[in-house]
Amino acid sequence: MNFIEQSIPGVWVIEPKVFCDSRGYFMEAFKQAEFEEHVGPVNFIQDNESKSSYGVLRGLHYQKGEFSQAKLVRVIKGEVLDVAIDIRKSSPYFGKHVAVKLSDENKRQLFIPRGFAHGFVVLSKEAIFTYKVDNVYAPQAEAGIIYNDPQIAINWGVPESDMLLSDKDKISPMLKDAIVF
Repeated sequence: MNFIEQSIPGVWVIEPKVFCDSRGYFMEAFKQAEFEEHVGPVNFIQDNESKSSYGVLRGLHYQKGEFSQAKLVRVIKGEVLDVAIDIRKSSPYFGKHVAVKLSDENKRQLFIPRGFAHGFVVLSKEAIFTYKVDNVYAPQAEAGIIYNDPQIAINWGVPESDMLLSDKDKISPMLKDAIVF
């Protein structure tokens, strides 16, 4: 695997080695020893999966306090633009984001440490998105930041008129009003 640290330290793109032949392909999607050698120890406890159609924007989500989560995300069908925003007040990268295209073609993964808000938008007709987390989901700790906050200025690559958001994602606060780390 190739581990590429992004412009915000602690955020990593992981490119697996893919072995292709006439039957298809094989790859190791996760190898704990290699992951820990590059990123550090993370105890993933749960795998999640979602299916979404073009323009669906999920995010920007995070969990507060003791329920914060690190995530290892990837796409097994389709293509998304995946975004991680540093929301650690003490970080010199506070309010900055990393945006990476993940797809079934490039097979890239993105590791997002605790202290980040996360979201993605579907760029293909549909996408199946899967991710590992290192902490349980706690509804009382759920929080978000509005997807179109001008302070963060994310170029989602999809016209806003094509975006499909949940009711809760439409009313998330701006970063300046959010509870942050």
